[in-house]
Amino acid sequence: MDMANALLGRFLGAALAASLLLPLAGCTGGGGAPRGAADGSPVVVAPGRPGEDSRTLTPEQAARQRPDDSPNAADRAYVRRMIEHHRQALAMSALAPDRASADGVRRLAERIAAAQGPEIGAMEKWQARHPAPAGDPGGHDHGAMPGMATEQQLRELAQARGAAFDRLFLSLMTAHHQGAVTMAGEALAQGNNGAVEEMANEVVAVQSAEIHRMRAMG
Repeated sequence: MDMANALLGRFLGAALAASLLLPLAGCTGGGGAPRGAADGSPVVVAPGRPGEDSRTLTPEQAARQRPDDSPNAADRAYVRRMIEHHRQALAMSALAPDRASADGVRRLAERIAAAQGPEIGAMEKWQARHPAPAGDPGGHDHGAMPGMATEQQLRELAQARGAAFDRLFLSLMTAHHQGAVTMAGEALAQGNNGAVEEMANEVVAVQSAEIHRMRAMG
């Protein structure tokens, strides 16, 4: 009796598996390829909307249906300006090891340098992949960037030592980060490129957290 039950269970399991495979076979060609790829050419399966069947597209058709995220003027301006903005943050952070008195300030400066150095590299690579079109004025707009320290403030920071350095560093870097968050928000609102959007979101997340940390330290 146990043997008969076991055989019956195996039979029912095989039948169930076969019934599940039948609908899948109907969605593919003879060689297991999706419909539309009978000639062996690659296809892209585009999921349908709720209640609709999926569609098979050629790679060219799929590329045409992707949204255009070509960089626009806002993307290019953001990357160009943020490289300069980050460079000033690195210069300010480089003063901390010999001048700061608080370990927390020195560690903060190390984190800023460790994060923003590679970000400059990533943005420079983006610029190389997306060179500015002919006639783009480009240029440096150092003074127009929010949060940038003035030359006088940088001299004062370089001359400060101990607790005075800590206070001035936290004040200037908090304003610097706030400016970066403002610039990132403008890029998110006006830009078009997906990679720039990712970079701007990273700036907002990381530097907003560091602003809260610096305010607590101050």
